[in-house]
Amino acid sequence: MWDPDVIIVSVQAYPGEPMRNPETMAQIAHAAQIGGAAAIRCQGLADIAAIKTRVEVPVIGLWKEGHEGVFITPTLRHAVACSYAGSDIVALDATDRPRPDGLTLAQTVAALRDQGISTMADCGSIEDIRTAAEVGFDILSTTLSGYSGSRPKTDGPDFELLEQAVAEFPELPIICEGRVHTPAQAAKVMEIGAWAAVVGTAITHPTSITQWFGEAVASA
Repeated sequence: MWDPDVIIVSVQAYPGEPMRNPETMAQIAHAAQIGGAAAIRCQGLADIAAIKTRVEVPVIGLWKEGHEGVFITPTLRHAVACSYAGSDIVALDATDRPRPDGLTLAQTVAALRDQGISTMADCGSIEDIRTAAEVGFDILSTTLSGYSGSRPKTDGPDFELLEQAVAEFPELPIICEGRVHTPAQAAKVMEIGAWAAVVGTAITHPTSITQWFGEAVASA
């Protein structure tokens, strides 16, 4: 995998955005690796394949389909496809919501483990994290905190959920993902005891970053 206490960079562009292009995503991923990223998280088969050819660090791949309910690598088919595209680790929704293919989370993870596919659990609550640990995910993450309906959306990272997860599962890799927008927040994540921090928007989304600066200037 990788050594603990690292930064993972999420390299994703939303549909319709100017940077929504596999080659652009691969270039950004390469730049992030040069800057010290220990792994790259990315979405979509074309982006996974393009980024895999440009970086030497592990690639955490996912496939988003839809906008409601379980849409991060929603089925076993999606997860296997991400692996075939080049993902070293496949990230998938690990909430308690029903999955589109009718499989349980445990059945999905078991099938992936049988194929030797490493998995990352995108969780929205401590209950999700407990279940993800029980069914055998390799990595547990706070990715969906504030987005699955289980917890309110915090202004920054969900430090409370991270603290709970680290306390309950000190032997497992716990990753903090979601709204890590400043170096100070990333440092606090590591102080709490996370294995790694995922930083996405603050590094790879110039539209949001420009808006942050514009809002700050307008309110000055």
